[in-house]
Amino acid sequence: MEKAEKDTIKVPEQKKTAAETWKQHAKDIIWAVIIALLIRYFVASAYSIPSGSMESTLLVGDYLFANKFVYGTRIPFTDIKIIPLKKPQKKDIIIFKWTGQEYVLDRDTERPLLDEATGKYKTFTSKKDFIKRCVGVPGDTIEVRNKALFVNGVKQEEAYVQYFDAKTIYPKEKYPRDNFGPVTVPEKSYFMMGDNRDESNDSRFWGFVKESDIIGTPLVRLWPLHRIKLFL
Repeated sequence: MEKAEKDTIKVPEQKKTAAETWKQHAKDIIWAVIIALLIRYFVASAYSIPSGSMESTLLVGDYLFANKFVYGTRIPFTDIKIIPLKKPQKKDIIIFKWTGQEYVLDRDTERPLLDEATGKYKTFTSKKDFIKRCVGVPGDTIEVRNKALFVNGVKQEEAYVQYFDAKTIYPKEKYPRDNFGPVTVPEKSYFMMGDNRDESNDSRFWGFVKESDIIGTPLVRLWPLHRIKLFL
């Protein structure tokens, strides 16, 4: 004999009120914003290239998605970094925070402007994110001789570097673009230079970058489409 099917009692679903629905939506939005902010601060975020100091590796208008945890994540409001996957290495392209005196550049040539009244180059206090290439790590001795980079006395082979100015500027002109150093990179600091060596405002002019100011490294170039690239 077949067993009789038991009757099931269906409990009607209670419809949420408009206020409850909006409350749930608000919670979802808040959590989405919190997660997005955490990802942006600790994991990755987008950056654009504002100047030609890294040409031809990175061009003005390129948009990058940056890896922010590879060198360690900084605890908010401190200089303490946690869970670093590796230390910055020579030839790494690095995004970092910089605060200090920056040269006022000519709009056309992007070279420092001279103040005729004082005989010194014009500067201003700047706070921004920079992207340059690491050429020196703690303990390295850095020197530039007639445009060529030497690290620990060895001339560096840098296929990615380019020069736009055939003229060589000497120290007597008080501009260390082409002849600089030697200097030794201190602990927890790095020496950064742009790939476009003749038109880059970098460690030759304003000194070393502290480890605590390093943000991360490019992960992928998102735009323009014909230049999409994965940095590994």
